Amino acid sequence: MSEERPPSDAAHEKAADEVRAARTADPDAWATACEEDLAAEKARRRERYGPPPGSAAEELRKLVDAVADKLSGLQSPLLGAAASGTAQQMVNQVVRQAKAAVEPVIERNPQVFDHLAAAGSELLAAYRSAVQAQERRWTGRGTGRRDEGEGPGHGERIDVD
Repeated sequence: MSEERPPSDAAHEKAADEVRAARTADPDAWATACEEDLAAEKARRRERYGPPPGSAAEELRKLVDAVADKLSGLQSPLLGAAASGTAQQMVNQVVRQAKAAVEPVIERNPQVFDHLAAAGSELLAAYRSAVQAQERRWTGRGTGRRDEGEGPGHGERIDVD
């Protein structure tokens, strides 16, 4: 069997110098690796799910555009060919007026729509919490306590013999 020799001081110093050099070469190596991983994850999610949603103002603008395009493309079979052109012009005029009314508001106050979206989410959460609390009260079994006059309860067994 060969005998293992402890590393010499020169070899130990050389290894320590390599570690120090690696540390000084890229002091933010961990941060760089995290940034690269985050960028790769974002790219993977964009590829899988598409681009992330924009602000509430941008989403409202997209909704208005989509509704306007859909309304502009509708053909009314009930009105016939003669009235169809007039109806289509009227629809287009209404769509233009709606867009003209909405666009300046969106451009002046985009943060308002973000605030309204957040408020709507908070209202929904409060409503959900209230409904769940009420459901727990309605379905509460085994509590052993019921208020008088609170609907039909469990009957009392009567011995007929």
